[in-house]
Amino acid sequence: MSGEEEENAAELKIGEEFLRAKCLMNCEVALILEHKYEQLQQTSDDPMNQVSQVFEKSLQYVKRFSRYKNPDAVRQVREILSRYQLAEFELCVLGNLCPETVEEAIAMVPSIKTKGRAHDDEAIEKMVNDLSLIKKFE
Repeated sequence: MSGEEEENAAELKIGEEFLRAKCLMNCEVALILEHKYEQLQQTSDDPMNQVSQVFEKSLQYVKRFSRYKNPDAVRQVREILSRYQLAEFELCVLGNLCPETVEEAIAMVPSIKTKGRAHDDEAIEKMVNDLSLIKKFE
C-alpha cells in the first residue's frame, strides 16, 4: 500500500500483507489452545508450572467469546463462510460476531457491500441464515 493511500477496512484497503494473512476465529483459537493445554497437562506432573498466566487468560478470553463450541460447528462455519469469497478478516469478523440480520452483517463488515463485489442482500441473507442454522443445531 502506498504511503499516500489511507487504510480503510470498509473498502478493503488494508494492505497486501493483511489481505494475504491467515486469520482465525475465536472458536478456532480456543480449539488450538485447549489442545495445547491438554498436551501440557499430559507431559507435566504439575500442569500449572507449564502454563503461563498469559496463556490461561488468552484461553479464557477465546472460550468466553467463542460463538461455537463444537469442533464440527467450527469447521462448518469456516466452510460456509469460505463459499462467499470473503477476505480472511471479513470471514473471521462474521464468524466471531454472528450477525442475525443483513443490516448487522453490513454494519459489522461494510466491505461486503463494496461496489463490484458479488454480495447482494440475498447472498448476505443466505450467509446470515446459514450461520444461524449452525448455531441453532450446535
